[in-house]
Amino acid sequence: MSKLRILVLLLLGVLLVACESAPYAQRLQQRQQAYDAAAGAPVRSFRLIMGMQIYSWEPLSDTQLVIYTLPSKAYLLDVWPCNNLTFTNFIGLTSFAHEVQTGFDKVLTGRPYIPCVIKQIRPIDLTQLKLEKQGQRHIDSVPRDNSANAPASSGSSR
Repeated sequence: MSKLRILVLLLLGVLLVACESAPYAQRLQQRQQAYDAAAGAPVRSFRLIMGMQIYSWEPLSDTQLVIYTLPSKAYLLDVWPCNNLTFTNFIGLTSFAHEVQTGFDKVLTGRPYIPCVIKQIRPIDLTQLKLEKQGQRHIDSVPRDNSANAPASSGSSR
């Protein structure tokens, strides 16, 4: 009987993951489109601020990620397919004199994985990105029907 329970639980888990993956894929695609729309013309390189630190980063796919060097400065990087990019908890960037260049520098995703060469760098206009995100938000506002939730009046009082 325990094998049957394990099988049922496993199938339920698979169904839950399958149901969740479609909205996640859709949200990820929307984020990719928003970053693509806010990205400018390709540049040859960018400078890492404060030495070798990356303020933040976000993987968009196995060939694209966003690097924030400051809260107000970000770059969209296109790389050759990177095996661990969407699953890793940390990344690194190679650079020379704190300058990250296309075709020369790489994204590092962990020891057993091959570094991913940066094909293209595009600066992101964060104000335009913010407008894109606000445009994607949509809230359906429906007035609440309070008559169904009204407390029933009782005939007896204490």
